Amino acid sequence: MSLADRAARGAGAPPAQAAAFGRAAMFHLAAERAEGTLTAALEALPRGPILTLPLVFIRVLTEECSDTPLPPDVDTALVQSYAEAQTFLTTLRPEGPLMQITVDRKSASPGPAISRITMSEDLFTFLNHLAARILVPESEASRIGGAGAGLTDND
Repeated sequence: MSLADRAARGAGAPPAQAAAFGRAAMFHLAAERAEGTLTAALEALPRGPILTLPLVFIRVLTEECSDTPLPPDVDTALVQSYAEAQTFLTTLRPEGPLMQITVDRKSASPGPAISRITMSEDLFTFLNHLAARILVPESEASRIGGAGAGLTDND
């Protein structure tokens, strides 16, 4: 689980959408796209592109449609990051209010070569703050409620 994935979970995204966001965020940062796009997407929860963009790509894959209306106010750079994060080769071409999304189910997505991802200290702090929300506080009450490994840890 990536830091962006945990941050999305901490901000209220369901597990599947948080995982998709985490993968897209990795491609977004590797391509040196604007960090503010990621911050805005997280701040939009419990609505916004983190919930809607995975559904757009699922619809394209399952219904084999290509002209797809994008959710309002979605940043096209974030759409590109989600496209690069897809399993299959996915290309985008804007056509007015629609986005032409083409998926080649016979070709794996090459994705960009990622050697190292850098982010600003502000983004790192923001992601860590949201990710911390998924942790259970350490207390006797949380342990009684089942948190932690207890006396037997057989992982």
